[in-house]
Amino acid sequence: MKKTILRYLILPVFALLAGATAAAQPAITQLYFDTRASFHQEWAGGQYNSQFTGDHFNLNIRGYLTDKLDFRVRQRLNKKVFDERNMFNATDFLYLRWQASPRWHFTVGKNAVMIGGYEFDAVPIDVYYYSNFCNNLYQGFAFGVSAEYEFLPGQTMVFQVCNSPLSLGFQNLYAYNLEWMGGFAPWWRTLWSVNFVQDEYHRTINYIALGNRITVGNLAVDLEWMNRAGAGQKRFFSDYTLISKIIWTVGKWNLCAKAGYDSNDPGNVDALGRALDLAVAPGTHNIYAGCGVEFFPLPNRERLRLHAVYFKSSVIGIDNFDIGITWRLDVIKR
Repeated sequence: MKKTILRYLILPVFALLAGATAAAQPAITQLYFDTRASFHQEWAGGQYNSQFTGDHFNLNIRGYLTDKLDFRVRQRLNKKVFDERNMFNATDFLYLRWQASPRWHFTVGKNAVMIGGYEFDAVPIDVYYYSNFCNNLYQGFAFGVSAEYEFLPGQTMVFQVCNSPLSLGFQNLYAYNLEWMGGFAPWWRTLWSVNFVQDEYHRTINYIALGNRITVGNLAVDLEWMNRAGAGQKRFFSDYTLISKIIWTVGKWNLCAKAGYDSNDPGNVDALGRALDLAVAPGTHNIYAGCGVEFFPLPNRERLRLHAVYFKSSVIGIDNFDIGITWRLDVIKR
């Protein structure tokens, strides 16, 4: 079954390499660096600690090889480049994408794992704190192949086979992902997915992720739910995550708040006592929440951002307060 699915997905890749040769001058359309740094402060058990820290430093490249073949690279320059289990540990994106027709696209290389939800989908440099699920995945970007079909304007289905996000690198473990990127109305957008993910014990866990974004004027609200079900789990809906986020834009300011709840029943283990869910441990009941403000002093919001954010998790029990800056340097932008 696995080999059959891979065979049908790999065939378009050969077509990509052999057929996407329309005459066009190869070019880089975007080359930029972006970085985020913070003054991090925390209170734990009545003790105060602080430090200046660098959170992100990325090299981003986008461009095209032909008029139907584009590419993307994002390299984290502040992350360990080589790991004996994953030699592309610091690489988020490294893919080629072929526009086979106005509605069909095929992608090969390293890409984001197609798991639904806006927290998981967000650019990491824009996220100040995550749910347990996102924090504990071994990798959120993985090598694989995918096919996209836009069946209606603004409505796209993506089928992806990639290395498992629960694998430490390249371990003959896969994820089979089906994601709908669309919406029910201009004000209600969706990132919904169904995923079947293999873990290091060669078991399969199912994710159902329903990410919803409601936009009314300058107010954006995310409402998300994810259910996780491992083989042998006694009760459905006993392992899940709920997330809500609000961003209110007022002039050059964003007023933000986010809260979530990760829950997994203690009984969700296999016959050997191993957790059925390796991202959110059995017995977890974690409430996390925070609020903050962002200020964009320049007309182009991508260039410079200042932030002040408070957040806390009931599992860790530390009060965190970050003051920081995010900025971007465009080397090439067309």
